[in-house]
Amino acid sequence: MRFLISLIFVLITTSSFAVIFENKFVQGSFILGKTEPGSEVFIDKKKVKVTADGYFVFGLGRDRKYDVVITLLKDGNKQKIVKKVQKRKYNIQRIDGLEEKKVTPPEEVYERIKKENKWIGEARAVDSDLTFFTKKFIIPVENAIISGVYGSQRILNGKPKWPHYGLDFAAEAGTKIKAMLDGVVTLAEPDLFYTGGTLIFDHGHGVSTLYMHMKKILVKNGQKVKQGDIIGTIGSTGRATGAHLDVRLNWFQTRLDPATVLDLKN
Repeated sequence: MRFLISLIFVLITTSSFAVIFENKFVQGSFILGKTEPGSEVFIDKKKVKVTADGYFVFGLGRDRKYDVVITLLKDGNKQKIVKKVQKRKYNIQRIDGLEEKKVTPPEEVYERIKKENKWIGEARAVDSDLTFFTKKFIIPVENAIISGVYGSQRILNGKPKWPHYGLDFAAEAGTKIKAMLDGVVTLAEPDLFYTGGTLIFDHGHGVSTLYMHMKKILVKNGQKVKQGDIIGTIGSTGRATGAHLDVRLNWFQTRLDPATVLDLKN
């Protein structure tokens, strides 16, 4: 993968290691690293996979307050890198007009929600050897308006809820959606309670993307998809007040900001 000049790099060298990190160490960031092939890499105390050419990946949660400790081992040599995580400020977003059962679901759907959350959790837990995550992501919807951002605290019908962990693209219902990256479909469901038409893709090493509130889904579970392929259309299914696409980016169960991998200036 070619790193763009506009991105921020940290280069650390010793007699044994050369390590490059892409992106800022900020809450919510997706961090791509590259080191000597054959190295072992630990993020905090978690051992992560390293590709044959030395790439590894990890993410920083929305509210992470402590430093990241990256440990590298190779040929009996050990290197420890400590990076401070910068804090972010998040917006408060109010959404009114939702059906009350979508804000506080009735007890009869609790089991359904629990089952669907289990499906999503299992898809996010996939730890494959795919290396698609080393490529640059593309924007999924052309000429869309960003209507919701990562980390914002949502107040639904006046009731404070969990922060928003995605990036919302507002466009007309039926607008085509592109795959942001090569991937394999690990979940394709047309009608989940909260997220409606939902897709999850595995990109390797614990990296996954989610597409929510879709009107139509044009791919199926287990299918390999190329970046730029049309995977469905925008809708307002699930808990949504209007037509939009909510995309999510995860490193295993850590929810990341999709804006940290997308060029939203164009």
